[in-house]
Amino acid sequence: MKKTFTKVLSLVLVACMGFAFAACSGSDKDDAAASGSASFSTVEEGKLIMATNAFFPPYEYYDGDTITGIDVEIADAVAEKLGLELVIVDIEFDSIIAGVQTNKYDIGCAGMTVTEERLQSVNFTTPYATGIQSIIVAEGSPITDVDALINGDYVVGVQQGTTGDIYMTDDVGEDRIERFNKGADAVLALTNGQIDAVCIDNQPAQAFVAANDGLTILETPYTEEDYAMCLNKENEELLNAINDALAELTEDGTIDAIIEKYIPSEG
Repeated sequence: MKKTFTKVLSLVLVACMGFAFAACSGSDKDDAAASGSASFSTVEEGKLIMATNAFFPPYEYYDGDTITGIDVEIADAVAEKLGLELVIVDIEFDSIIAGVQTNKYDIGCAGMTVTEERLQSVNFTTPYATGIQSIIVAEGSPITDVDALINGDYVVGVQQGTTGDIYMTDDVGEDRIERFNKGADAVLALTNGQIDAVCIDNQPAQAFVAANDGLTILETPYTEEDYAMCLNKENEELLNAINDALAELTEDGTIDAIIEKYIPSEG
C-alpha cells in the first residue's frame, strides 16, 4: 500500500531562456538595479499584477472588501522593492497558471507549490514559505489516520487544481475524489455529510475547523511542500528581479515577520 503522507516535494527550480516584452521606465530600472537586476518588464507598466484565489486563509482571504494575507503582504513587499504598485486579481485557482502563461497576470501567488508538471508551463521563484497538506474529518470518524483514508472506500473533497487534488487523486483514484472551486465549499460538503474527508493546506484547515463545530484534523500530515510565485517562462528578467527582492526580504527578516504575524510561533 502506498503511504504518501511522508512525501516531500523536490523543488527543481528551472529557468528557461526568455526576453523582455517591453522596456522599463527609468525609475523602474533604478529600482530593479537596486535589487540586482538591470531591467525587467511587467504586463502593465508600473504595476505588478498578481493572480490569486482569495479563499485560502491565512495566505489570502477577504477582510471585508480587502484581500489580505501572507502571500499578499509578501507580494506587496516585493512590488515595493521593485518600484511597482501591486494589483490583486481574484480568480479560480485552476485558472492562475493559464493566466500567467498568456500574460494576463505577472505572477501567480496563491499558496502555490512547485511541481514538475507546473514547471512545464511556468517558472517559479525561490520558495518563501512552507505548507503542510492536512486531512479534515468529522469528529468520531472511522478515518483515524492517512492510511485509513487511502486504504478505505472514502470520498475525499479537494480544491480543484491544487496539489491536494493532484496527490490525493493519484492515491485514491478519480472515483473517490470530489472537486470544488473553493476549499470552503469542500468543508461545507463535509459538514453536510456529502463527503468523508477534505484534503487541504494545514493553515486553512485550522481556520475551517475553528469556524465549524464537529470537525477535526488528523494528526499525521499528508504532504509537506514549499510555496513560490509562478511567472511566465519568457520573462526571465522579472523572475530574477523578484528572486533578488525575495532574497533581500528574507535577509532583513521581513518575510519571517509577515509569516509570524499570521502564524505565530508556538511557545
